[in-house]
Amino acid sequence: MSLIHTLPSGPLDVVGDIHGELSALRDLLRHLGYDRWGDHPQGRKLVFVGDFCDRGPDSPAVLEWVQTLVERGNACAALGNHEINLLREDPKDGSGWYFDVRYQTDQVKYAPFNRPSDGQRERIVDFLSTLPLGLEREDLRIIHAAWVQPQVDAARAMPAGQVRHEYDRWELEAARIARESSIAARMQQERRDWPHSLEDREHVPPFLPAHSENELNKGMVNPLKVLCTGVERAAGTPFFAGGKWRFVERVAWWNQYTEDVPVIVGHYWRRLHPPENPVHGKQEEELFGHTAPTAWHGARRNVFCVDYSVGGRWVSRRAGEPLQSRFKLAALRWPERDLVFDDGTVLPTLAFQDTAQTL
Repeated sequence: MSLIHTLPSGPLDVVGDIHGELSALRDLLRHLGYDRWGDHPQGRKLVFVGDFCDRGPDSPAVLEWVQTLVERGNACAALGNHEINLLREDPKDGSGWYFDVRYQTDQVKYAPFNRPSDGQRERIVDFLSTLPLGLEREDLRIIHAAWVQPQVDAARAMPAGQVRHEYDRWELEAARIARESSIAARMQQERRDWPHSLEDREHVPPFLPAHSENELNKGMVNPLKVLCTGVERAAGTPFFAGGKWRFVERVAWWNQYTEDVPVIVGHYWRRLHPPENPVHGKQEEELFGHTAPTAWHGARRNVFCVDYSVGGRWVSRRAGEPLQSRFKLAALRWPERDLVFDDGTVLPTLAFQDTAQTL
């Protein structure tokens, strides 16, 4: 078996990014008709698109529950970029529940959050190490961020259970290219010239070309990174997203996807009610353009992002507003192609050209 697994047959419920929001997952599965063990009276199966952890209040419990559902044969799951970070011991914004080095920094936005015991940590790593990057069958493909065929073919040739090894191998290759291109030395000079942290939102950096070249090199050389973080290109100006200033921007890869098989992804922070100031950065509306928030998108109108930004629910907690008011957890029913949200709302998905909808 490889890093691309086979989806189960029959009807599916494809769940978007969860980000440690245990209560949202509990509510969503109840509305979908599952019991706590993942059994469904109509024999449906759950599929998770990744990003189970970080930012929310109970990542350990979410991961434990997903593991139980998978091990009972009632669910399957793909890895997201947040799980890759955990497996590679690469602390990022929102991962203070797991990494001590992020604990104090993450208190500002995300506390309180539960932390795992030593035994839970071992089980989390063992479980995540078994998961694939993608899932497929004749009528459907599931990937966290981008179904790009050359990178999928590369992952299909890699053995199951070796995601960290393979990912690290490609990161070393990107590092070799960086050294030979003197990127690292140029980045050091840029850091000397710009004294502020790139996680400091208040100080807007100039465009740092070596940082941009480094991000693009790492993002596009490593095929596994493309699958779980998306296709990127150099950005015209710096922008703040995911807790840091960035110098490359995501590409709406689905506009070049021309295959017949539909693809469901997470990752891209879709919103039912697009905000004036996106929580996760500026790219949501630029990626989706004028696509309605429940519409299929892409060149063939057969790609769908099921991430409805529940990872931003910490903002509602800080504001003292109802948690389900702005940030949602959703599942896409397949083959029905309708959406179920954690507040019980059910909406049909729309063809790309449709713009009118009732929310």
